[in-house]
Amino acid sequence: MDAGQLTGAREHPVPPARHGSFSVGTDFTVSRAEVFRGFAEPSLRGRWFRLPGPLGTAAHELDFRVGGGENARNVFVSGDTEERLAYRSRFLDIVPDTRIVYVYEAEVDGTRRWVSLVTVELSDVPAGSRLTWTEQYTWLVPTGDDAQDAAHLRGGTRLLLNGLSTVVNPDRHPGLRPAPRR
Repeated sequence: MDAGQLTGAREHPVPPARHGSFSVGTDFTVSRAEVFRGFAEPSLRGRWFRLPGPLGTAAHELDFRVGGGENARNVFVSGDTEERLAYRSRFLDIVPDTRIVYVYEAEVDGTRRWVSLVTVELSDVPAGSRLTWTEQYTWLVPTGDDAQDAAHLRGGTRLLLNGLSTVVNPDRHPGLRPAPRR
């Protein structure tokens, strides 16, 4: 096998990978265990985690265990543009009610755009719990400059955490019903 086969030879020059990281935090008025449930239970996870696009084209599978993973697909339409989105992850470390570490890759139209290592940490605070999300990313196919791509990831993460909050933190969203306990 030659080097071209190992690296996935392409006809066009490959842009250099871009690396970065960010951390965001969110406070909850519920316990760490309740927030952890939002990640671990497929019925709850499916209520806040999905790729952009219509519900009718979305697919989601979750195997929440070390060595397991998550797969999601959807078709995003904006004007005349249609993009096929795919997400695949693998869980590396899970400490109940405390920490989740996983890697994921994101594809657009069959091209892997970026990969990330994510650490989600849960801690106690006087009013409930705090989630700290730290993501280390590598853009393989940048869409713009470093600032634009980093803003995309950070903004998408904030949207996800807002969705998680609506599912597990009913005090902050009084018009929504809390998730039933199992």
